[in-house]
Amino acid sequence: MKILEESLGKNVLIRLRGGGGIRGILVGYDIHLNLVLSDAEELRGEGTQRLGQIVVRGDNVILVSPTQMPKE
Repeated sequence: MKILEESLGKNVLIRLRGGGGIRGILVGYDIHLNLVLSDAEELRGEGTQRLGQIVVRGDNVILVSPTQMPKE
């Protein structure tokens, strides 16, 4: 949860169950790993599709990765 807290307001990459991916700015999250993203894009093999502001349900999330590593 510390990495999520440090990633608020920053770009994150999310891998979803089923092999999909989403990139966007992390706006919020909860203990169930439900995520709110702004400026979200769905990552596809042939490119990206803009989604805008979305909520990603936590049970679909496999991995959340900051696009920049937090400073220690």
